[in-house]
Amino acid sequence: MKFDKFDRFRVRPGEAVDLREYDPVDTEPFKAREEANERLTRGIERIVEQQQLLYAHHRWALLLIFQAMDGAGKDSAIRHVMSGLNPQGTQVFSFKRPSDEELDHDYLWRCAKALPERGRIGIFNRSYYEEVLVVRVHPDILNGQKLPASLVTDDIWRDRYEDINAFERHLARNGTVIRKFFLHVSKEEQRRRLEARLDDPAKTWKFSAADLAERDRWDDYMRAYERALSKTSTKESPWFVVPADHKWFTRIVIAEIVAHTLESLDLSVPPLSKAERQALVAARRRLQRS
Repeated sequence: MKFDKFDRFRVRPGEAVDLREYDPVDTEPFKAREEANERLTRGIERIVEQQQLLYAHHRWALLLIFQAMDGAGKDSAIRHVMSGLNPQGTQVFSFKRPSDEELDHDYLWRCAKALPERGRIGIFNRSYYEEVLVVRVHPDILNGQKLPASLVTDDIWRDRYEDINAFERHLARNGTVIRKFFLHVSKEEQRRRLEARLDDPAKTWKFSAADLAERDRWDDYMRAYERALSKTSTKESPWFVVPADHKWFTRIVIAEIVAHTLESLDLSVPPLSKAERQALVAARRRLQRS
């Protein structure tokens, strides 16, 4: 099966996104989880192989950004797809409510200092996109961001889209490849998953009454996501709207996109210089004498 089977989830630059046109229960071409297990296993193996080359090549970095409504499965997707990766070459950050220190800087600052180094894979569980999602749905949050009043205008969201695009373009031009995933869960499936948290003692710690308050703003969030996806999906850093009602399929799509992205970089172990080869020969001789 070729990658283009999953490329249908990519948001094209300039596309006006209508999330009603994306099916959260889509699992094509698979009909059941059992059919897909081998595909996921192979996808993870490809990522592991490529991570080793990424680390050795030491020129590129890969940044994966995950955004979703509560209950969409970000944590489990990250945990399953990135299983087997070398922790030395992987960095995972989960961005919560900004601290006082972070509010004393621009909104990109806390994410900028968490960017992956060359040779590494960075994973953002939520990101600076919260600033055009949660903050757009709750504009009163702007009052606590210490912005000069003259800068909080009707154009602030347009300005932030432009800033984000410029930031990601800068990263792309300097060797950081970006792939962004919106896990698209249906409102009905989210309800089932939130109820499951209430029913399972092992999951009740994950439940928060605030989740219900955000759920009440579902339509507002869908509009905010549609605008963000439409305005910030570019050739260099595309968004993928990944069906999330079936977690097994979500994981396959993400694994396939990450593996394909790494393979497209044509990574390789850097060749040794003449001096390095001579040093290895000398090291072998020394070992044989010891």
